Amino acid sequence: MFYIHMLLLLAVIFVGIRYGGIAFGLLGGLGVSVLSFAFGVAPGQPPIEVMLIILAVVAASATLEATGGLNLLVEYAEKLLRKHPSKIVFLGPLCTYSLTMLVGTGHSVYPLLPVIYDVSIKRGIRPERAMAISSVASQMGITASPIAAASAVVMATAATNNLSISLGDLLMVTVPATLTGVLLAATWSLNRGLNLNEDPAFLKRCEDPLFKAQLLEQASFQDESVSKEKLESENRKAKQGLAVFLFGILGVIFVAMFGKDLALLPEGVKTSTALQFLMLSVGAIILLTTQVDPKKIVKTNVFIAGMSAVIIIFGIAWMSDTIISFNKPYIISLVEDLVKTHPWTFALAMFASSVFLKSQAAVLTIMLPLGFALGISSEVLIGVIPACYAYFFFPFYPSDLAAITFDRSGTTRIGKYVLNHSFLIPGFIGVLSATLIGYAISMGILPFWLWWVGFISFVFCVNVYVGRTKEESLSIA
Repeated sequence: MFYIHMLLLLAVIFVGIRYGGIAFGLLGGLGVSVLSFAFGVAPGQPPIEVMLIILAVVAASATLEATGGLNLLVEYAEKLLRKHPSKIVFLGPLCTYSLTMLVGTGHSVYPLLPVIYDVSIKRGIRPERAMAISSVASQMGITASPIAAASAVVMATAATNNLSISLGDLLMVTVPATLTGVLLAATWSLNRGLNLNEDPAFLKRCEDPLFKAQLLEQASFQDESVSKEKLESENRKAKQGLAVFLFGILGVIFVAMFGKDLALLPEGVKTSTALQFLMLSVGAIILLTTQVDPKKIVKTNVFIAGMSAVIIIFGIAWMSDTIISFNKPYIISLVEDLVKTHPWTFALAMFASSVFLKSQAAVLTIMLPLGFALGISSEVLIGVIPACYAYFFFPFYPSDLAAITFDRSGTTRIGKYVLNHSFLIPGFIGVLSATLIGYAISMGILPFWLWWVGFISFVFCVNVYVGRTKEESLSIA
């Protein structure tokens, strides 16, 4: 029966891929119904706590976007990129990675992608080099974000299994691991593909006057049609919202790390519960201080993407929990020996799941309880968390499609054979290196101070290398 149930789950996933978005959640609910009525399987537990945390975080982040605070972050990033165009292959992904860390969702990358393209093409840098890794980096920042749904899943699952894993314990692994993975993938991207003036396919397209004309169209996130007075008023509101949000995140991190030790929380209140009311409070303070229209909040990109994520996790994670709970004794007997001998192989299982599930939170919601049931230590599970991102494998994730669309040079692309696309190798390099480093840090193989020494040395060497190999500006004449 386990294999029949798994075939049903795979069917739901493949149909969900065809429709995309919240189809995963809706079809997951249909799968639970089929399992209940056709197979007599009792429904498992829906991930209520995870969904509540996501709702609270999305509410705060969407309120920030409604004030213009997210736009302001993008403007700051744009100024940085235009000031150092020769380093776009590194600064582009670092900006998208940082945005994701701050707001908890990779969907914040969209307004920055056209700027990354514009800076690259005007510097004569092959846009694919910066665009592909920037999209990948925006997703790798999810497990490094203290307010992302993926982090919430880890904390909630640990609490359910009576394990004292603090947010600090998690971030001490995921931040250095994913950051190093991004930098290594960016380093590989420095010389990927032919230079534009040597690329026959690009030069052939340049023979079309219309193609050449649109290559250097100005791309800026700032709207020059807005009056100066209105712009100043909106900037004040955006700065207020952003300041409250940043201080709120710091407060959440402080409570999560030291709340129990300093007796900041009432007895019996879990950190995951505190995260919920604290993030709602951050949104409320932003609302009261900026007087933003609540109707704008529900129309923001963050809110729409967040609600989609909640429905996806609701359905597909519920169906997966139903299957795993019913077949748990058989699953454990099937893989127990392998996992006990080689616990790191659990990373392969998470990676394979993520290829089809377009949500790191959904992967962790499904896989972490199974990992604890198999007796895998919390150190191993935290160390391999970066492996929960593998949906770059098929180039149909929204941020990847957006990167392809915004790259008007056509260098960021899906290949003839689908899998030979621009995101595959940067994704593999980033996730593989992040998983290995995360595992080494979590298991004590790589001391944290030694990682800092290596990180600083690596950044210094890259800065020297890039400074000596500046590209010439592209001539369209």
